[in-house]
Amino acid sequence: MASTSTKIGHGLAKVLGIDLHYRHETGSEQVTRGESVFSVGSADTYVEQEPTAWDWLREITPTGKDIAHYFIHLFPFLHWITRYNVQWLIGDLVAGITVGAVVVPQSMAYAKLAQLKPEFGLYSSFMGVLIYWFFATSKDITIGPVAVLSTVTGNVVLKAQEKIPDVPADVIASSLAIIGGSIVLFLGLARLGWLVEFITLAAISAFMTGSALNIAVGQVPAMMGITGFSTREATYKVVINILKHLGRSDLNAAIGLTALTMLYLIRYICGYLAKRYPTRQKTFFFISTLRTAFVLLLYIAISYGINKNHRSKPRISVLKDVPRGFQHARVPHVTTDVISAFASELPSTVIVLLIEHISISKSFGRVNNYKIDPSQELVAIGVTNVLGPFLGAYPATGSFSRTAIKAKAGVRTPFAGVITALVVLLAIYALPAMFWYIPNAALSAVIIHAVGDLITPPNTVYQFWRISPLEVPIFFAGVFVTIFSSIENGIYTTISCSAAIWIFRAFKAHGRFLGKARVHSVIGDHLLESKEENDKGLDRTPGRRRPADNEDSVRDIYLPLDHQDGSNPEITLEDPYPGIFIYRFSEGYNYPNANHYLDELTDAIFKKTRRTNPNSYGRPGDRPWNDPGPRRGKEEDPSDHRPTLKAIILDFSSVNNVDLTAMQNMIDVRNQLDRYAAPDTVDWHFCNINNRWTKRALAAAGFGYYTPEPEDSVSSRWKPIFSVAEIGGSNSVAAELEAKERRRALKEAAKHEGQVDDDVVKGENSSGSDVDSLNKQLSQTKAYGTTSAKPSRIAVVQGLNRPLFHVDITAALNSAVANAHRKSH
Repeated sequence: MASTSTKIGHGLAKVLGIDLHYRHETGSEQVTRGESVFSVGSADTYVEQEPTAWDWLREITPTGKDIAHYFIHLFPFLHWITRYNVQWLIGDLVAGITVGAVVVPQSMAYAKLAQLKPEFGLYSSFMGVLIYWFFATSKDITIGPVAVLSTVTGNVVLKAQEKIPDVPADVIASSLAIIGGSIVLFLGLARLGWLVEFITLAAISAFMTGSALNIAVGQVPAMMGITGFSTREATYKVVINILKHLGRSDLNAAIGLTALTMLYLIRYICGYLAKRYPTRQKTFFFISTLRTAFVLLLYIAISYGINKNHRSKPRISVLKDVPRGFQHARVPHVTTDVISAFASELPSTVIVLLIEHISISKSFGRVNNYKIDPSQELVAIGVTNVLGPFLGAYPATGSFSRTAIKAKAGVRTPFAGVITALVVLLAIYALPAMFWYIPNAALSAVIIHAVGDLITPPNTVYQFWRISPLEVPIFFAGVFVTIFSSIENGIYTTISCSAAIWIFRAFKAHGRFLGKARVHSVIGDHLLESKEENDKGLDRTPGRRRPADNEDSVRDIYLPLDHQDGSNPEITLEDPYPGIFIYRFSEGYNYPNANHYLDELTDAIFKKTRRTNPNSYGRPGDRPWNDPGPRRGKEEDPSDHRPTLKAIILDFSSVNNVDLTAMQNMIDVRNQLDRYAAPDTVDWHFCNINNRWTKRALAAAGFGYYTPEPEDSVSSRWKPIFSVAEIGGSNSVAAELEAKERRRALKEAAKHEGQVDDDVVKGENSSGSDVDSLNKQLSQTKAYGTTSAKPSRIAVVQGLNRPLFHVDITAALNSAVANAHRKSH
């Protein structure tokens, strides 16, 4: 008896005119009546249940355990901090101090790129490394000021100050950090880290290369002591202006060029010596890593000698005053006027935050054999940028160069960031007096040297060409737009082009018609025999596994008829059967490509088959305009020996889901082809369906079961063919494992009772009479099924209520061929 809720539901459906049985699953009715039912005495019947909306809601609704898991995983350090040990501490100390020695000069240099005073770079570095370790899923990443983001921040500050000139640059930068960080934090908390996958490697490489060239060229004037023009213009204009004003170089050029030369020279020499003396490789690594600090200390000393008596008017450009401590700590002043001033630049800032950090953390995670959580990493950089401005920080993200140094220095946990923070804190309070003498030309050399590693080398571009030639033009387009326009436009160009190619591929996806080929397995220079041939007496060594024991070496495979998959074109592929077509989707099946797929399918069908009943039109006027037929007075071509359409097999191995548009298109094509095949109907078989919701959609559209013949049809009865699998018995895998375990237990028991000597027990291949007796006993036992070679129980793989859904192409073709004979010829 139906429940009250069911009755209410049926009553509402009747009032609203909803047909609850609109699908009319005629095939399942025929099967369950017993006329042609799959019936094996030892088989289990199986009717596949459809997923429901309630099932879907239950799957996506978080449980209490999921909610607790969510909050615990917001603080990943809780999983490892309780097992922290001295060995980890030593590794973190070395890595933290090493990175700290690099981050101090770099952060002050990058602050200049952001149009800020040097101390703001130190504040950003301190907050980045101090906060990140609480939320980190990467032990290597180092958050702080980076060249590209600092340049983007500087561009935002300059544009915003044109609209609000009375607002200080550091207030604009702090507001940008808070708003951008809040957006990223929201994405992380909502677990939307997968969005970064839309940014392709070609886009990232182009962005890095173009930005590095833009930044390096922009630092050349400061390194050479050239002034008189803006270095924030397009890269090509800066190059032109540098060449125009090259004669205005001064003493700063000597500082900058020699500093840059020393940086590259130290790195080259250390790399060469590390290869020459592998036992001292670690020493040379640390010398190379600290080259920035060494060079700056040298030029600070030179600058002190030059400027100690000229502090009021230095002879070379120096950094000058850097205040001690956190002089700019405050509650950030974020207003609507400030936000509106940089709102148009906010997307590019957020994209840069995401690109640099996620790409670097993923890369080092793969290299060092751990997995990062992109969403959690977004939480980390979001919190860093939201809290950092309270101490005066500006936007910060992951640094490639410092992350590489940290990884090579032997970092063990994210706690190394705390050590780096202490080094930065020491610099903020103890070294400001020394910072006064840092030459600006030397800082520019440091920046040029740092961003040089971001340029994609030609060999990598060549590898891109080998892998995906279509993406190389995107790479160069991004680089050229960055050089001739701006970094922001370069980002938008590469992302837009990558998205356009992805959309084009989705809309213009090409399916493949498949043909059959018989293949043999080959070892060395000879074919493997089939089971029957192998059982005749070849290679019967006891205990030796024959390759053909588990499957026949001769089998049928299905390849594209056009051989566009790279298969040997000399192989002649057979048509599956006259009037039967096997079609494989290549890029999913949804509304963008549904029409394209089905147009290909119908075009090929009309070309390779003929209408089942050419006289189905009583009068010439009944024919459609696009199929006018033969000229007046002529009959249909009697020499047309093409087969009639009987069945279509669709391979859904690449289809994850379908939508309304795709299914409606398939329904329309089914009706079109049924008219083409009238008075017969076309059987639609589906194989390799990977999703229950896809099966539900197909069934709701009327697919999955056959169309019954008219009452006066003289064709033979429809034959359902199902795939079955073993679920037990003496030949099943489970029984084999159980028998092996039982054999081992019986041997142990026999050994303890003295019934079997030690030599017999040691090997399964022994020929002793006791073991033979034992094997005989096991082979006759009924604990694992019958003693015959056949399995005791089998079951259908797919549901009996969906006889036209199949496990693979072979099963679908067998079913289609078995029922093709009842069609008209």
